[in-house]
Amino acid sequence: MTDTHSHSHSHSHGHSHAHSHSGPRDYNKAFAVGVVLNLAFVAIEATYGFVANSLALIADAGHNLSDVVGLALAWAAVWLSRKKPTLRYTYGLRRSSILSALFNSVLLLVVVGGITWEAVRRFWTPAEVQTGTMMTVAFIGILINSATALLFASGRKADLNIRGAYLHMAADALVSVGVVLAGLIIQTTHLLWIDPMVSIVISLVITVGTWGLLKDSLNLAMDAVPVGVDIAGVKDYLASIAGVDEVHDLHIWAMSTTETALTVHLVMPGNFHRDEFLAKVSQDLKARFQIDHPTIQIEAGDLTSFQCTLKPDDVV
Repeated sequence: MTDTHSHSHSHSHGHSHAHSHSGPRDYNKAFAVGVVLNLAFVAIEATYGFVANSLALIADAGHNLSDVVGLALAWAAVWLSRKKPTLRYTYGLRRSSILSALFNSVLLLVVVGGITWEAVRRFWTPAEVQTGTMMTVAFIGILINSATALLFASGRKADLNIRGAYLHMAADALVSVGVVLAGLIIQTTHLLWIDPMVSIVISLVITVGTWGLLKDSLNLAMDAVPVGVDIAGVKDYLASIAGVDEVHDLHIWAMSTTETALTVHLVMPGNFHRDEFLAKVSQDLKARFQIDHPTIQIEAGDLTSFQCTLKPDDVV
């Protein structure tokens, strides 16, 4: 590039774009096992929920069904996020993982509304519950949900999409524990209102577990700076580089639930080795701030020949 004001994209200059391609390889089997196990459990739980006349079991079956849908969506998103870019989708379909996490959180809240409504209705019209069946099926749920959660435990911190799958399964295991306890209490006290009360507790557990996922996925969908990325630290680092007089038009956002992108303009009046400089900055951004896809525009700062219209902080 001969023009000092030209757009210098570090992807073509030693860009250390270290995408993590382990997602679909590591979690394909986990998703397959999770979907099959939970789909089978939904059928068992719903059937015996009606037989035992237990709203807690039926409510948990509905929740588990939403989790099967959620797992399938998360699985599809992992696959879609690895699709190659096209002329129309120049970033590929990476953002599908963000949309999957967002849709899953909304779906869970809708399920919570249905469970709560039915639980309130049951308070006024309590029904007999077969506690033995209720506890047996719930115990199976503890085993299945705990095993499924463990399949996603290793990726829960690095990927919001995987975190959603993990939290759903872990919450389900705790919910099943609650159903077992409810069965024991009803068996001992014969207080039928315990069943809808457990359903409301289930709803609260799901809501609490889902709220963080909803907030984080909504933030990523709105191009907020991903949690864990210190934008002030990034700006300080860029400003501290020898030869950089000014940093402006800095933007950081999530391309997917595992990849972070950055664009920035650097004012550098002097001559510099463009390729080596961009390669070094790209490597540092990856190592220090987990930024995978930096795009850097170099400007000489000569206001007589070029004035950047994106310099003010309030201009996008």
